[in-house]
Amino acid sequence: MRATRRTLAALLVLAAAVSCTAAHGDDAEPPHASAVLTPYERLLPAPVSARASGGAGYAFGPGTVIRTGPGPGEEVRRVGELLAEQLRGPSGLPLPVVDGEEGSGDGDGIRLRLDARARELGAEGYRLRTTPSGVTLTAHAPAGLFRGGQTLRQLLPVRGAGEVPGGDVTDTPRFAYRGAMVDIARHHFPVDQVKRYVDQLAQYKINTLHVHLTDDQGWRIAVDSWPRLAAYGGASEVGGGPGGHWTKDEYRDLVAYAARRYVDVVPEIDMPGHVNAALASYAELNCDGKAPERYTGIKVGFSSLCVGEERTYEFIDDVLGELAALTPGRYLHIGGDEAHSTPAADYAAFMDRAQAVVAKHGKTVVAWHQLANARPAPGAVVQYWGTDKTAAAEKAAVATAARSGHPVILSPADRAYLDMKYDKATKPGLAWAGYVPVQRSYSWNPGTHLPDVPESAVLGVEAPLWTETIATRADWELMAFPRLLGIAELGWSPSASLAWPAYRLRLATQSPRLTAQGTAYYRAPEVPWE
Repeated sequence: MRATRRTLAALLVLAAAVSCTAAHGDDAEPPHASAVLTPYERLLPAPVSARASGGAGYAFGPGTVIRTGPGPGEEVRRVGELLAEQLRGPSGLPLPVVDGEEGSGDGDGIRLRLDARARELGAEGYRLRTTPSGVTLTAHAPAGLFRGGQTLRQLLPVRGAGEVPGGDVTDTPRFAYRGAMVDIARHHFPVDQVKRYVDQLAQYKINTLHVHLTDDQGWRIAVDSWPRLAAYGGASEVGGGPGGHWTKDEYRDLVAYAARRYVDVVPEIDMPGHVNAALASYAELNCDGKAPERYTGIKVGFSSLCVGEERTYEFIDDVLGELAALTPGRYLHIGGDEAHSTPAADYAAFMDRAQAVVAKHGKTVVAWHQLANARPAPGAVVQYWGTDKTAAAEKAAVATAARSGHPVILSPADRAYLDMKYDKATKPGLAWAGYVPVQRSYSWNPGTHLPDVPESAVLGVEAPLWTETIATRADWELMAFPRLLGIAELGWSPSASLAWPAYRLRLATQSPRLTAQGTAYYRAPEVPWE
């Protein structure tokens, strides 16, 4: 979206005010971003096209109805009901949802419409139009209506009734995969906390939740065929806490909850390294037949499955088979990073067999980028987590995989890892990839980030949150927000819209919304927060 003259003028006004305040040490507050940006200029992620009409808007109030007719089908009705639920809390309005003949789609209110001819909008795109008679959301598919509903939420007051400004938005995503990852293995978190994260992700058009379910410190998912994995291997965590695990019903509940918000869950069982919790649970998985003690530290690279034993592959088949049956999405993540205790030849042989098991159960492999140094299976997705300092040969291996047709997910640790400290004063988090302030986290282009990996090979972006030092919801949110919003924009918005001076202003306007939702966030000094 090209900046309008009004937007450029607003940027200059605010930048000058901030600069003046900094230069003179003046106590006066610079103008808030909301004072110089129109509601359509504040949207985050930035849409492909958004403009205020200059005319009257729609009065969102006690008489507002959400209309899902004509002939919407069950799924559109569900989108309408969820949108009503999301809007009722902040507004206090009743917002009844009507469909079929009762909600012909032509009355006043918020109208949800599917248009089979709007193929240019794809699976997630939408159009939003606001006039005095109401707000019309149009999409080719129900997911697009949901995404458009999240945009509408940003055009409404944070609290209470008010006016939706007159205007138009046309929007489609840049990348198909826009993800966030949470590690529940280092510290256990209950499903309800992860559901809260799903809502936070979906609000900013993130469509994938990657859950790191197993590691040296804990095994967090019940497996019927190997019950000690969760019962024993799950009863530990970093620092010696009680750990815990999810039942299959809890996992199913999360998957269904996320699906209603058009977020796919990608489960990860890390292998052949990061497996001490499994080795401690079953002696037969160890080459010497002896189970090690459970581990509560944070070192990596010391554990490995026994690559030469057939029982290892029976174990993998059982675990991945049960997990695949619980997961309707297309991907299973098999880790593959930091397998320092597995010789390279053994690693390649192991990953060959593990990938075949994933295919057997009807899923597509995702693995960390070390898979590129072995033999990625046809269609396997490579997830890159290197830094600017990663060896050229390692980056070249990812580029070779991309040229061979393997999609790449970008999660550069020195940009997208949400557990990296903002600065030296940040209490939780680590800094092995360096400090990652908000501006650095946002200021990179996924389409050009890796040498010789063209944008056409980039499936999308993902922001991982590792939890070696994170044990509370407050610390989780402090580290994720606001950097997660920048990653969401990098995944959704067109490259022409990605500019830090404009983004920092739009980010600043999200402050009242985050506060109203009770989300802890880091008030980065480089952002003129409201």
